[in-house]
Amino acid sequence: QVQLVESGGGMVQAGGSLRLSCACSGTVSRINSMGWYRQAPGKQRELVATITSTARTNYSDSVKGRFTISRDNARNTVYLQMNSLKPEDTAVYHCSATTGIYMYWGQGTQVTVSS
Repeated sequence: QVQLVESGGGMVQAGGSLRLSCACSGTVSRINSMGWYRQAPGKQRELVATITSTARTNYSDSVKGRFTISRDNARNTVYLQMNSLKPEDTAVYHCSATTGIYMYWGQGTQVTVSS
């Protein structure tokens, strides 16, 4: 079992920045890939960014060049640095962890970007 707890969400004006954190606990040694997804009201959950155990990253086109995903294996924490935020980035952001068999989710943290 893996438990994920996100933090760092909030309200910011367009053009601002936020940094999300996701702390992992449980059988973290089995985690190979972690990521961030988001879900806006009335929309499906979508991929934001992922990072593998070897630090290979992948971003959606909508955030490429503005967001950066990173992980601190010593602290079992994954981060999402979000710069140049836009109103369309408003959503609940969920952290995920994949062990190869299971995919675990955090409860989510709200990010609201005002124009």
